[in-house]
Amino acid sequence: MAAFSSPTTGALVFRAIAIAEACSWAGLLIGMFFKYVVVRDDIGVTVFGPIHGVLFLAYVVITLMVAREFRWSASTTALALVASIPPLATLWFERRARRNGQLSAPLAAE
Repeated sequence: MAAFSSPTTGALVFRAIAIAEACSWAGLLIGMFFKYVVVRDDIGVTVFGPIHGVLFLAYVVITLMVAREFRWSASTTALALVASIPPLATLWFERRARRNGQLSAPLAAE
C-alpha cells in the first residue's frame, strides 16, 4: 500500500517538510543568538525550540516514508536522515534528490 496518494504528493510533502525544518533551524539559531549574545532573553528559543523539535521529527518520519515510496537505497536514506542534523542541510538534500531524480515516480508506479 502506498504511503501517499501519488508520488507527486510524496515529493511535495517531503519538499515542504525539508524547507520548514530548515526554516525552524534558522529561527532557533537566531533565537539562540539573541538569547546568548544580544538581549539575554530566551523567548526565541522558547518559541522556536518546540517548533523545530516537531518539524525535525516530521522530517524523519516523512523521509522514511518517501524513502520507501521512491525505493531509495540505504545510503541515500541515511544521507537524508543525517541531513536533518546540520542547520539547513535538509535544503541541500532536497535539491540534490530532486536534481538526481530521486523524487520522481518509482518505476513500479509507472
